[in-house]
Amino acid sequence: MSKSRESFHSHGRRGGGGGCNPCGCCCGCLFNCFLSCICQILCTLLVIAGVVAAVLWLVFRPNALRFYVDDATLTQFDYSASGKTLRYNLAASISIRNPNKRIGVYYDTIEARALYDNQRFDAVNLDPFFQGTKNTSNLQSTFKGQNSLPLRDDSKYSEQKRNGAYEIDLKLYLKIRLKFWFIKSKTFKCTINCNLEKVPLVSNGTSPGNFERTTCHLDW
Repeated sequence: MSKSRESFHSHGRRGGGGGCNPCGCCCGCLFNCFLSCICQILCTLLVIAGVVAAVLWLVFRPNALRFYVDDATLTQFDYSASGKTLRYNLAASISIRNPNKRIGVYYDTIEARALYDNQRFDAVNLDPFFQGTKNTSNLQSTFKGQNSLPLRDDSKYSEQKRNGAYEIDLKLYLKIRLKFWFIKSKTFKCTINCNLEKVPLVSNGTSPGNFERTTCHLDW
């Protein structure tokens, strides 16, 4: 009788030790449910964000701003090879087209830089302004003075001087904000590159040719 009881108790202890821990199972299930809920919430938010972005695009249909240099002339562009100095007087007319129907643009900062031989020889700051929808704004920039400019190839300058027209690059460094109805976006930085292949030098009221309107390229 005692052996039978001992055998029973022994089997009971072994059986109880190998069973499932109810507390461990509950914790595992709760953790899995928590992860599943988080994944569902994230997927739902992504879908909502995608729908909102699609609706906003359909409503506003944003189009890229367009930049042009309508005219550019030089009345002085003299380079001294001995002193590595450039004396210049450059005037440029720039137009900005906002083709959007529902988006206005704040131009908070406008820095115009003039470059020759991939080197900056002057920079000016233009007045900030707001551009409304379906609007074209005209800007005037003038670069005048002298600056040190060690050219890498004097022969290129000499050839352009004989032709009476120079290759000059004009760059605009902008800080802008977009306006959607009463909502204003954060500030964006962008660079406008304008490669002016032939800027004529006006001498005694005459010019060797007319400037061709140049389309600029926008880089975000």
